Amino acid sequence: MRSISSTVGKHLDNLSNDEGVISALAIDQRGSLKKMLAQAANKPADETTIVDFKKAVSSELTPYASSILTDPEYGLPATKVRDKNCGLLLSYEKTGYDTSEPGRMPDLIANQSGLRIKNEGGDAIKFLLYYDPDESTEINDKKQAFVERVGAEAKANELPFFLELLTYDSKIEDNQSVEFAKVKAAKVIETMKEFSKPQYEVTVLKVEIPFNLKFVEGFNEDNTAVYTQDEAKDLLKEQSDSTDLPYIFLSAGVTSEEFIAEINMAKEANANFNGVLCGRATWKPAIKPFAGESEKAGREWLATKGKENIENLNRALKGAKSWRDKLTVAE
Repeated sequence: MRSISSTVGKHLDNLSNDEGVISALAIDQRGSLKKMLAQAANKPADETTIVDFKKAVSSELTPYASSILTDPEYGLPATKVRDKNCGLLLSYEKTGYDTSEPGRMPDLIANQSGLRIKNEGGDAIKFLLYYDPDESTEINDKKQAFVERVGAEAKANELPFFLELLTYDSKIEDNQSVEFAKVKAAKVIETMKEFSKPQYEVTVLKVEIPFNLKFVEGFNEDNTAVYTQDEAKDLLKEQSDSTDLPYIFLSAGVTSEEFIAEINMAKEANANFNGVLCGRATWKPAIKPFAGESEKAGREWLATKGKENIENLNRALKGAKSWRDKLTVAE
C-alpha cells in the first residue's frame, strides 16, 4: 500500500463519501462547452454564459455529489455556490493541447500554480494528459517529465494529485472508429501501468473505460462487435489488476445510461475501482434548455433529470471500493 500524509488524507476525505468512494461531478470543460452553449443559443460564444452554466450545475447538483471538478478560468464562481459538504478539484492544464507540434503536448494555465489552487480552496490538483504508449520515446519522455513536475508540486503543497489519462493512437485519426476500438484496451492498461510508478507522485488515476461500449456485443447496434460482454468484463478486471493506486472512471461523453451500464460491468467483473468523475453524462442535455430557452429552464432540467442521473449513478457506485483500501494515511 502507498502511504500519504494526514493532510492529503483529509483532502481525500473531503472529496469522498462516507464509504471512501469518490462520486465526483466534472464541469471543467471550456472550449467544448463554449461551442455547445453557442450552438444551442444559435449565436457566438460569450464569456458570461459558460460561467453562469457552471454555476447552475454546481448549485443544483453538488448536494448529490461528493466533490466537483471545475477550472480556475471560468469555474471559480461555481465553486462559491457548491454544497458545503462537496469537495473541490481544480484543473491545472490548459484546455485542449498544443497543436503547434506533434504529440498532443500538455500545457499549464499560465496564472495558476499548486499553491494558488490550494489557496483557492482546492482539495486536489487535477491534470489531464493525452498519452499514446506507442508514440516515440522522445515525445513520451517529455510527457513523463511533465507529470513528474506536477506531481512534485502537488506533493510540496500536500494536495492529492488526480491524473486524468486520455489515450489515443498517433496513426488513427478517429478515436471513435472500430480501428481504435481494437487497440484501446492495450493503450489504456499500458498507460495506467506507466503512471502508477512512484516517481509521478499520483494519488488517484482518472481513467477511461478500457473499451468503447458501442463495439461491445449487446450495445453495438449497427457497429461491428469487437468484444463480447464477457471479454469486456475481462478487460475491466485486467485494468483493475494493472495498478495499486486508487482509480476512478471518467464518462468520456457517453450517455448516463451507457455510463451506468459500464459501471455495472466493472462491478460484475469485480474490478477494484474507487468511484467516478462524471461530467457530460450527468448534465449535457441541460445545455439546450439553458442556452436555447432560459436559465430557469436549464435549472429545472438539472433539478429534475440531472438530479435523477446523478442519483442513478450513485446507486451504481455501490460496487465501488474505498480508496482507503489502497492508501495508508500516516499518523
